[in-house]
Amino acid sequence: VRWMMYWIVFALFMATETFTDLLISWFPFYYEVKMAFVIWLLSPYTRGASLLYRRFVHPTLARKEKDIDAFLIRARERGYETALRFGKRGLNLAATAAVQAATKSQGALAGRLRSFSMQDLRSLPDQ
Repeated sequence: VRWMMYWIVFALFMATETFTDLLISWFPFYYEVKMAFVIWLLSPYTRGASLLYRRFVHPTLARKEKDIDAFLIRARERGYETALRFGKRGLNLAATAAVQAATKSQGALAGRLRSFSMQDLRSLPDQ
């Protein structure tokens, strides 16, 4: 549980840091403060990640739980529908390409193929 809290808080920190890094990286000792913050999050003595998770992240997730569940259900349904739609479209494209290739090469194939009737087989030299 401790590591889960750390990784969730660290992921949120990294996501926000990606955008804020552009704005505040010019402050003196910015990178040192950022490194100290990550060590504070990770330290078993300070339990910074636990503190931030229990004070901010968990209450926010608990408040938004119904919205998150509804979003996940909608995303699952849309994902399934999208996979079916693209699957059908892909199969239709493959079938169309196969039919077009067969119709284009039918004349060339007919000239090259010959029928192997009994008369044709009798005319072959014995080997």
